[in-house]
Amino acid sequence: MKNSSKKVALYGVFIALAMIMSYIELLIPPIFAAVPGIKLGLPNIIIIYVLYKTGFTSAFFISVVRVLLVAILFGNAMTLSYSIAGAVLSIVLMGILKRTNAFSMIGVSVAGAVMHNIAQVLVAVILLESTLIGYYAIILAITGTVSGVLIGVIGYNIIKRF
Repeated sequence: MKNSSKKVALYGVFIALAMIMSYIELLIPPIFAAVPGIKLGLPNIIIIYVLYKTGFTSAFFISVVRVLLVAILFGNAMTLSYSIAGAVLSIVLMGILKRTNAFSMIGVSVAGAVMHNIAQVLVAVILLESTLIGYYAIILAITGTVSGVLIGVIGYNIIKRF
């Protein structure tokens, strides 16, 4: 019983931290105003930490709950559809890559960031019924790579220090 209480409390802390990171990210002005949707991915610092410290199941749960709560508080059904697709496909790929031990934490983070962006473009293609939006994936893959490296380096340093 004590162990499950500790787990619930720990999950709550991680979800709260990821939500705070989401809120901070909302406060940051767009990096490239001409290209919507580019974000730093700050909540993924928490997700990558949880993935490496407690495992895939915990990271998956925390990622999905964070997306749902942030959409309820700060978004709408449209943002939820983009975010949930990105979060689920991203964490699944990161979990698979971590399990193979073929990639560093930074590589796993980059793959997750790029997959998150690809998933969002796929949702846009479906919702907007236009494949032309697919070209946007190129820009998002580049920015996802940059943010994935940044998040991976931060996550690695946090784990190294704790």
